Amino acid sequence: MTRSIVPSVAPALVLAVTALFTHPAVAAPSRQGVATARPVVTTDQGRIAGQVNGRAEEFLGVPYAAPPVDDLRFRPPRPAARWSGTREATRQAPACVQFLPVGLSDPEYVSEDCLYLDVYRPRHSRPGDRLPVLLWNHGGAFVIGTGTQFGGRTMADLTGSVVVSVNYRLGQLGFLAAPELTRENGLGSGSYGLLDQIAALNWTRDNIAAFGGNPANITLWGQSAGSASVCAMLTSPRAAGLFSRAVLQSGPCTLLRAPGSARAAEAAGDFAAAAGCPDPATRAACLRTVPATDLIAAARTRTSAGPAYGDGLLPIQPSEAIASGRWNKVPVLIGSTRAEAKFFLAGTHPYLTAREYTDQINATYGPAAPQVLARYPVAGYPSPFDAMSAVVTDSTFACHTLETARSFASQVPTYVYEFDDPRSPTLLGVQPPGVDMANAHSAELAYVHDFSLTDRPLTAEQRAFADDIKRRWGAFARTGDPNIPGATRWPATLGRHTVLTLNPERTRTSTTFAADHQCGFWAGAASPGNGADADAGGKKRS
Repeated sequence: MTRSIVPSVAPALVLAVTALFTHPAVAAPSRQGVATARPVVTTDQGRIAGQVNGRAEEFLGVPYAAPPVDDLRFRPPRPAARWSGTREATRQAPACVQFLPVGLSDPEYVSEDCLYLDVYRPRHSRPGDRLPVLLWNHGGAFVIGTGTQFGGRTMADLTGSVVVSVNYRLGQLGFLAAPELTRENGLGSGSYGLLDQIAALNWTRDNIAAFGGNPANITLWGQSAGSASVCAMLTSPRAAGLFSRAVLQSGPCTLLRAPGSARAAEAAGDFAAAAGCPDPATRAACLRTVPATDLIAAARTRTSAGPAYGDGLLPIQPSEAIASGRWNKVPVLIGSTRAEAKFFLAGTHPYLTAREYTDQINATYGPAAPQVLARYPVAGYPSPFDAMSAVVTDSTFACHTLETARSFASQVPTYVYEFDDPRSPTLLGVQPPGVDMANAHSAELAYVHDFSLTDRPLTAEQRAFADDIKRRWGAFARTGDPNIPGATRWPATLGRHTVLTLNPERTRTSTTFAADHQCGFWAGAASPGNGADADAGGKKRS
């Protein structure tokens, strides 16, 4: 499927995630309601003492790798050191260094020493319980974010699962393919953030049985850039055999455009020069001594970051690997929200006029603009903002989700959803006054996590809906099938590509997702004439 005219959402993404993460990390959770019982677990590194919090037990700030500082900066993660005695695991660790001008607001909770994870399990879990495991990779465009904002207590209790939430290196500290650095490791890779995620997977496989989890039943789970990370793990030979299932939320693999190693190396050289390390002969040592603040400053005009392909970690582009069958095949659950693009447009176009909408479409789509305007007339939407949201949602997330699902479904059991709660709360900092932000990118996070960075708590009806979603995710993690007793049946997407619409009033199956989001049009819209001749389901008109 060719979409050369699909607009980039990267600039708006930077603004949106900036707004989201100007709020402090949940680094010191409330102790209200926390019991005094001290669950203790013995890991490969030593004993840790967690705490009871409500109906779950949590072990916070557990090191899964050595601090990637000093000479370990820009190197693959090393094993965490052992300790004697019992380590306290009741306080979350710092977030990794943030690569946006405005990041997490409390500097105490941002550090290069950040390779830690949190573990949540049902109360009274014991070794040998063999509970399913969900390992969460957070989003944030690979430049910002932290696993500490995504609590797993309710998921653990409600579904009888063990939930692991991970920090990994971000920005150029996590993704810098300078040849002077990449030739220092056997994989020839500068995707240190992905290597961190693999280290967390290995740690989980080796230690999760002590928490009551099943090391042979780990579901890799992510949203946005975290979902793109799952795409990479699905296609990396280094991750083969480390997980049994995959959940991808709002990060379809065909939307991940990883650069090739040559282009990534060129960008890394430019960054290194901007950071004060222009000489290739001394670049590696220089980059390991540059203060993190200077690295952030050098990245301000280079905010994009992420994995590159063409090395031993990620040999080929993930979407190509999946389409060709060269990937770590596991059952997949994948989906998106009904109005993803609202999140990205809120920082740049919240009060778009009809004239500005038309001008923007003309500037973005050129000769194909009349086709786009005919398909998305401004008069057909509540506002120009909603019209633009429909254009960007359909051409990027929705249709890429369907395309990715089709690749998966031809090879493995695949379950596709669309999140649609027209009254979903809005992420803090991404809520222009008077603009309807329901179903925007990240809207589902409050429903699958103990996630509080929203403008209001869920209603009783929404909490019941959220529990239903958690149970489906938990069933998928347990068996590879997200169906639960008493709920609308969720068929695997085969043939007509059935999608489950998750709605608090009426969850239902649909075979019209492609038509609803005009995916047939977007498949041919890059060639003027093709898109105009195709209906929303992709069939040519006679």
